[in-house]
Amino acid sequence: MSNSVALEPPDVTRAAGHVDVNSLQVVPVRHWGRMISAAVLIAIVAFCVYGFVVNPNIEWSVVGDFLLDGGVLKGLLLTLEMTVLGVGIAVILAVVIGVMRISESRILSGFASIWIFFFRGIPLVVLLIFVGNLGLFVNTVSIANPFGTAPLVSFQVQQVVTPFVASVIALALTGSGYMAEIVRAGLLSVGVGQHEAAKALGVNGGKTLRYIVLPQALRIIIPPLGNELIGGLKASAIVSVIAGGDLMTAVLGISGVNFRTIEMLIVATIWYLLVIILLSIGQYFLERRAATK
Repeated sequence: MSNSVALEPPDVTRAAGHVDVNSLQVVPVRHWGRMISAAVLIAIVAFCVYGFVVNPNIEWSVVGDFLLDGGVLKGLLLTLEMTVLGVGIAVILAVVIGVMRISESRILSGFASIWIFFFRGIPLVVLLIFVGNLGLFVNTVSIANPFGTAPLVSFQVQQVVTPFVASVIALALTGSGYMAEIVRAGLLSVGVGQHEAAKALGVNGGKTLRYIVLPQALRIIIPPLGNELIGGLKASAIVSVIAGGDLMTAVLGISGVNFRTIEMLIVATIWYLLVIILLSIGQYFLERRAATK
């Protein structure tokens, strides 16, 4: 066993076959395999980091100069905005689709299944390009006014669906396909007895879901949803294909001028990692809070 110990009786007093247990010294068993593996792993990581830092082909001064560049920080802000909006809308859609997925209605359940299948299956970059060029397929959207000739609402799709809006929509739709299954798994984790007890007390289905089922399902839902938030942040880098103004778009634009692509990608990586660290810390405390309720 990993927690086994060796007992060494250095000065044990034996009197009439009696051993003084209090004088026994507990010596932990040394796991030489673990120690050697850890030393080798540390050596490999140190060698890789050292080789990367001292590489003469990387100009770290460029990384330092552009780490706090105004264009980079603006791209970072847009990345955070589209990630929060995209994931927030995705969570709302996921709850609705997840509830529909476990509905007894075959129509609702079938629609939810098709939604999940489609938006989990289509690549994000394809959906992003399609939504970004939606104005090529639908020029104008109008809502007729039944009491007059002028429409209630009329707008040009190409003017409304900007690269930022297209990015938020694509992230939300793609994320909803994955998160809906997370929500469904969380809802199914609550025992049937909870529903039966609520029904016996005269609580309707909506209140049962809101006040009984969802609070208990949050313990299952929150950890993978946190991972989806981090995944949404990283997926936002694909927005650069339609020049969405995000962090990746900003660093690639700068690299097109100074021709230091690797250094600018390092700048983007540093910011992505810093944001992910903050999100991971927030997820940790959120999971602890949900676990205590």
